[in-house]
Amino acid sequence: MIKSLALLASLAVSGSVLAQELPFAADRVVPESQAQMQLSFAPIVREAAPAVVNVYTSRTVQQRVSFFSRRTREREQNSLGSGVIVDASGVIVTNNHVVQGADELRVVLADRREFEAQILLTDEASDLAILKVETDEPLPVLPFDTGGDGEVGDLVLAIGNPFGVGQTVTSGIISALARTDVGESDFASFIQTDAAINPGNSGGALVNMDGELIGVNTMIFSRSGGSNGIGFAIPVDLVSRVVDTALSEGELIRPWLGARLQPVTSDLAQAFGLDRPRGALINEIYPDAAADDAGLRQGDIVLAVDGHEVNNDSGTRFRLATHATGDDARFTVLRDGREISLDVPVLPAPGIADPQPFVPEGANPFVGSSLLELSPAFNESVGLDSFEEGLIVSNIRRRSLAANYGFRPGDRVVEIDGRRIVTLDDFEDMLARLDGQETWPIAVMRRGQRIEADIRLF
Repeated sequence: MIKSLALLASLAVSGSVLAQELPFAADRVVPESQAQMQLSFAPIVREAAPAVVNVYTSRTVQQRVSFFSRRTREREQNSLGSGVIVDASGVIVTNNHVVQGADELRVVLADRREFEAQILLTDEASDLAILKVETDEPLPVLPFDTGGDGEVGDLVLAIGNPFGVGQTVTSGIISALARTDVGESDFASFIQTDAAINPGNSGGALVNMDGELIGVNTMIFSRSGGSNGIGFAIPVDLVSRVVDTALSEGELIRPWLGARLQPVTSDLAQAFGLDRPRGALINEIYPDAAADDAGLRQGDIVLAVDGHEVNNDSGTRFRLATHATGDDARFTVLRDGREISLDVPVLPAPGIADPQPFVPEGANPFVGSSLLELSPAFNESVGLDSFEEGLIVSNIRRRSLAANYGFRPGDRVVEIDGRRIVTLDDFEDMLARLDGQETWPIAVMRRGQRIEADIRLF
């Protein structure tokens, strides 16, 4: 393990023990001399850089011959990114967007050795991908930061291949932690840094002063496309979980709490007697889901998960996502003015993520349609509200009864003849009960609006 830069700095000051004089942690000190300012990151880079690789991808795309022609021709499109070796056998982590759609993957090490790479696992939600190269000898590895004690203001290094110019190292600090208000992921909890990150750095390493991986660089905030000193990295907690999954379980199963959360505003904080807005308020619990099993209640305020503060749904989801299915996560909850702790089981969303379409038969208005049963698992996979219930129309055959009666793909059947439709069993039961009936009172939800109609079958 490399000695920290802060420790080197303290040893460089003759006759002074800064850790005893300064009011903060002994391993974090402010430079006091020119000698300290001239210390180098080179020892850290020498150890860490060999484990950072370049990832080259190629994909075949169809391109129109000209604006006036519909004819297309195949063209090979090349792109690049970075990656980090996390296992000596040749396991590499990078961003999902670096390898997405690639027909061919090539990894180039810092010593210029090249390997063909295979994809072990990709996860669009976390924007992580795990690659594997075959090698006859152990490869250099960048160890994970298992301490989890990084703080805003800590020095960090970003290592990657910006713009394809070759391996590059930039330095900066941790600008913020647990950023949940950037990106499109429901599991966002990014490390923000001002170390220069540019296109091509994606998938590269964010390294602390102990030479450990604390995050995988994933994106920048920029209007020009270049670095503006606002870059984001996926924390190593989630990276480690995805790597473990790729090497053992093979399929990443996303935990689902089964509670609808909202941030605590100033008004809510005042109403609940909080000194400031903090935590996430539970305003709905899904029956028999993990939150329900653990004893969480509507009106509870989730303050922390595993000792980490959370303030919204994304932060809570991220903390759950760092656990394997079957683990327990420790929730700190404010209930009736006092804090309590609950062990919440880490469980997948109930239901089937990829259900088989149901095709109605008989004498009913749905003939010619295909429907899918909504469930938290299915809804999560397609981006619908997890709590929505009923059956959704997935397809309508042209010139069918369903088409003639005005059903459209995306309609959600919620009621038939006054009976609420929640499951496929409910739907099939009503079809059997009303088969051949002249009038069908039906209610569907379409783009957030409830539409009711008495459909005459004959």
